[in-house]
Amino acid sequence: MKRLKDKVALITGGAAGIGLETARLFLSEGARVTLVDLHDDDLSDAARDLGSPDDLLTIAADVSSVEDCKRYVAQTLETFGRIDVFLNNAGIEGKVAPLADQKIEDFDRVMAVNVRGAFLGLQHVLPVMTGQKCGSVINMSSIAGLKGSPNVAPYITSKHAVVGLTRAAAIEDARHNVRVNSVHPSPVNTRMMRSLEEGFNPGHGEEVKQQLAGTIPLGRYGESLDIANLVLFLASDDSAFITGAQYPVDGGMAAG
Repeated sequence: MKRLKDKVALITGGAAGIGLETARLFLSEGARVTLVDLHDDDLSDAARDLGSPDDLLTIAADVSSVEDCKRYVAQTLETFGRIDVFLNNAGIEGKVAPLADQKIEDFDRVMAVNVRGAFLGLQHVLPVMTGQKCGSVINMSSIAGLKGSPNVAPYITSKHAVVGLTRAAAIEDARHNVRVNSVHPSPVNTRMMRSLEEGFNPGHGEEVKQQLAGTIPLGRYGESLDIANLVLFLASDDSAFITGAQYPVDGGMAAG
């Protein structure tokens, strides 16, 4: 039996990378899926990549906007009638620079997407789930939400904040049979890591990639499917007694 049969999943940051691969997996497991991302063109490309199935809804929205968050939740309910799974995944990496050299406007932008966006998503999705008396939220954090790293202080700060949101929401809504967990990937082969590699050493991104891969005990970057497989477990009823937890999927980085 398909693990998400008859479930509705809402994914922010869904047009590429982990979000897109998770959507592909969810659809194969029987879910109806809403993809939210910033640009219509990226969503159109994602829909074509997924085969433009009838069980897919795409919505262009800014996750840091209150009105846009209300809208993507309302449109999902209007189309599919419920929300069983929320992958709170939209995020940006910010600029690479020592903390003292970070511009406050760049810090604010990272916090707007990674923290305000995650908060607003929870604020508007959780009431739907508590009303249903069921639901699973997966907040996308990072290994950077569990440990420190130089030259990306805004990103580190934002991903630690996601852990706090996860724990608070899990405690608040467990009585409604709503589960909230966070996922913490290591470097993954996505556009975000290409940007960070170039930021760490401009013109030498491939060298940076090899260096970073060397810090991972399993010796490689993660792939989007590695993360999506864990998200599927947390979205499904197989994880019915798990909430408030932080899940590294990091090739062993958190063990060191």
